[in-house]
Amino acid sequence: MRRSILAVALSTALVTTPSAWAASDTAPATAPETAAQGSTGQGSTSKDSAAKGSAVPSAGDLLFEQPQMKNTAPGSTLTYDYSRRSGIERGPYGPPLNDTIKFTIEPGKSAESRDIRVQMFSGGNRVPAGPFTDMPGNPVLSLFLENHLKGLAGLLEANPRYIKNAIRKGLREKATVTPTQVAFKGRTLEGFRVEMQPFLGDPLTERMRGFETTTYTFVVAPEVPGEIVSLQARTLKPDGGELLEERLDYDQKDS
Repeated sequence: MRRSILAVALSTALVTTPSAWAASDTAPATAPETAAQGSTGQGSTSKDSAAKGSAVPSAGDLLFEQPQMKNTAPGSTLTYDYSRRSGIERGPYGPPLNDTIKFTIEPGKSAESRDIRVQMFSGGNRVPAGPFTDMPGNPVLSLFLENHLKGLAGLLEANPRYIKNAIRKGLREKATVTPTQVAFKGRTLEGFRVEMQPFLGDPLTERMRGFETTTYTFVVAPEVPGEIVSLQARTLKPDGGELLEERLDYDQKDS
């Protein structure tokens, strides 16, 4: 009997770090009910979708290699608003979920790193996560992806490692990075938008149940505390209806 998405999400504490998602995993992985490649099998491209111009960083560098926590003040709190809704009738995601992820920030060992205590969701939705010690990068992206991964793998009855490898490969080879502007406390800040569809062309597309079109969109801005502005995973039906939207937004009231 398939376990519920919530049970899967609560099964282990989320202690993943940005490096765990940035790294390439070349070990074999099994896909749903069969042995399969650990990647999408496309030809190699420049590392981390190398920036097409000096002003535009690669997705990997932008999301995982920058000291994103350097502009967060010790003693402060970062709050991220989380929402999830699914158009799958009687699906495992259940009713819409709206909650928050809160970071309590303390000094790390270096000027650019921080110790971070995490409250991931509240009440019965609470998911054990962290803490993170001496972190230069913002772990909220990894927490979002790991939680999303557990839900999607449970829905598709798939090996989480297979899906994780596809997302990693998508960040390296399929992501587009474009400059964008971000509204922040009455100002307009310069930032970047990262977008990808990692499952398109996957050899097991027929097992994805429509989720092969999932689009991931990440917005970052160096001047925003923690740099992460918004994260989104969205899957549409062929008729335009929504299979799933998961979204995380930085709450500007806390900074």
